Amino acid sequence: MLFILLVILISVFLCIKFFKHSHKQKLICKIPGPKSLPFIGNSRHFQLPLDKLFIYLRKLYKIHGGIYQIHAPNVRAVNIFDPADVEVIMSSTRFTEKYLPYTFMKPWLGDGLLVSNGNKWYQRRKMLTRTFHFNILKKYSRTMIEQAEELLMKIQAEVGNNQTDVLPFITKTTLNVMCETAMGTSMKEDQQIISDKYFQAIHTIGQSVVQRLVRVWLYIDATFACSKIGKIQKKAIKDLHEFTMKIIQERKAYLTNNNVITNADGDDEVYGKTGRLAMLDLLLENEKQGMIDVEGIREEVDTFMFEGHDTTAMALSFMIMRIANEPDIQISIYEEMLSIFGESQRRPTLEDLAKMKYLECCIKESLRLYPSVPFISRYIAEEVELSGYTIPSGTLCQIHVFDIHRNEHLYPNPNKFIPERFISENHTLRHPYAYLPFSAGPRNCIGQKFAMMEMKIMMSSLLRRFRVEPVTKPDDITFTCDLVLRATHPLFVRFLQRK
Repeated sequence: MLFILLVILISVFLCIKFFKHSHKQKLICKIPGPKSLPFIGNSRHFQLPLDKLFIYLRKLYKIHGGIYQIHAPNVRAVNIFDPADVEVIMSSTRFTEKYLPYTFMKPWLGDGLLVSNGNKWYQRRKMLTRTFHFNILKKYSRTMIEQAEELLMKIQAEVGNNQTDVLPFITKTTLNVMCETAMGTSMKEDQQIISDKYFQAIHTIGQSVVQRLVRVWLYIDATFACSKIGKIQKKAIKDLHEFTMKIIQERKAYLTNNNVITNADGDDEVYGKTGRLAMLDLLLENEKQGMIDVEGIREEVDTFMFEGHDTTAMALSFMIMRIANEPDIQISIYEEMLSIFGESQRRPTLEDLAKMKYLECCIKESLRLYPSVPFISRYIAEEVELSGYTIPSGTLCQIHVFDIHRNEHLYPNPNKFIPERFISENHTLRHPYAYLPFSAGPRNCIGQKFAMMEMKIMMSSLLRRFRVEPVTKPDDITFTCDLVLRATHPLFVRFLQRK
């Protein structure tokens, strides 16, 4: 009797599960998308080299337009491109949860702000918002200016060369900025070795996450751990964690031994290796209050380092290449610099940065064409309507920022560099969710003011001192699928001294 009852219960459970799956599958199948095969779905379409995969994703958008679906075993994904749909997902607190590929980043970033969900994310966000208060950003600007001066000295040695790969120079600069502002340490000693190792480790993890995402058999943790990709990723994560934990312990000991009191609201407190307040100091202060533990601090520092160093390095590199190819725009930027600084080579102030309106438009236009984060994912936890289709719960929603930013209906002549798109009166005419370089809604980028300030300081400093001529052409660039937008080949320019 008990056995029969058990069989009935299991049968009922399986029937409910089948009908739920069947209902969701019917809803998904109403959405256009590439042809799929039984059981494996569309997974075979994505077994491509990462540069070819990038091209294939662009092709799917051109074929299917504003929305399409793909699926593989245990994964349903809807891909959206209409700003109205994007607003439905990103403006709502119902869809703040992240799933793939962010869950694949947990071994590295744990419950850091980028990948955490629910109450953990809310508490961390609330705690970390203070880190980007205006008074603290003002302190960080000093470090950015000093690092810009270091960059100019290195670029000076490149003047006269036929071509310079800008990324290695910019990467070292942004990594140093993040080390000093996030962790209160300098990387001047053994900088080349450390920065190369750090950048390579981050690049390795990014590649491994994307490769795992398109290979459904690697979704199982045990399978991934035994794979070649999994073993390479594990080594890279170990290197990054060791680096971060060493810095945290050193900084913690320094603050304790020197009896330093962190006062984020003060104007002139100076201490530590860099002589300035670091984000890490504020996290350590929160640890004393029981708001976060050492592991949580490591997660957030790793998140800051990744989002603040790699994304900005790529954004600056693409912008330098593009400005080199836009001589008239480069002249206009320089004229704006002359109107602010004259012939002086003095350091910029925050007031100077606020006057750089045209440069800001150029930065925004560059981020439109080359968004550092080319796609954003959200988990659909409950049924929602997008573009007239009902999207079932349990679906992964992919928001393709790269394609939205190059939509000719939103941006006429989308491949042309037109900074005037971002003059306030023009910008306000567009849908608010048509421009997403820093995401949008409740989970927008907490560090966007930090990033804009850093880009203004670096670009203004560079263009006041040097002219930049093109080597790499925009039409020659091919991209690869990664967590961050990357070119498959170096971005070359030529630096000339201003007279």
